[in-house]
This record gives sequence, structure tokens and C-alpha cells, in this order.
Amino acid sequence: MLPLPPFLSDSRQLENQEDSFFCRDIYFGTQYFVGQETVYIKEQAYWAMSYAGGVSASIIHQEHVRKIYAFLRSALRRVSREWIFRGPVEFVDGTYRYENHQDGDFTIFHGTEMIRENDQIVYTLRYSGGVLR
Repeated sequence: MLPLPPFLSDSRQLENQEDSFFCRDIYFGTQYFVGQETVYIKEQAYWAMSYAGGVSASIIHQEHVRKIYAFLRSALRRVSREWIFRGPVEFVDGTYRYENHQDGDFTIFHGTEMIRENDQIVYTLRYSGGVLR
């Protein structure tokens, strides 16, 4: 996804287009953030997901935050057809473990993802969405 000038004040915006599909992700915040991703087909909003979460408030050093988010990006790159919302069921690399618990399917779903560092929760995100009617 490509970063663009924000549509909404103080937000961050990412967009991607491929053929007749267009995806827009708009979010606010960094260490704790709230956002919405919307997929359009031929300029018609078709599917959306809202989300909110971030690193634990006790984590204050930016280098630690960067490491957690780097691990998160690595986990999210492992998305599969069976687990299309966020990342895989589980992914481990060194002292970090990503977990994704979801209910539902593409049409309507919700879930929670978290990252543990040495068994301590350092990041949590809740998400929900589905096909728009």
C-alpha cells in the first residue's frame, strides 16, 4: 500500500489499486491507533474492517516500539487464504510470539491479535468487519 496525503486531518492514509479493486486504509495514532480499511470494487464500497489497538502503555522507548512493529509487519506478511484477517494463527520469531484469534468468515467476522515478548503481552489489537450490504 502506498502512503498518501491524508484525507482526514491528523490521519495516515494508505491506498492500493489493482484492476477494478481499490483499497483505502485510514488510521489515527501510532503507539495506540484506530482505523478503518475499505475495499472497493469498481468504485463501490464492498468490504470493510475497523480496528483499534497498539503497544502496551508501559512501553515507552521508541526503539522497543519499532521492534514490536517490525515483528508485527513480519507476522502480517504470513497471511493465508484460511486466515485472511490480519496474520496467521501463530507466528514465532525469537522472543516474540504473534497470536490471532478470529471468529466468522469473509462476510462477517471479528477477532483479536496480540504479540507476546517472553510471555508478556506487549501489543493487542481488536478488529471486526465484513461484506457491506
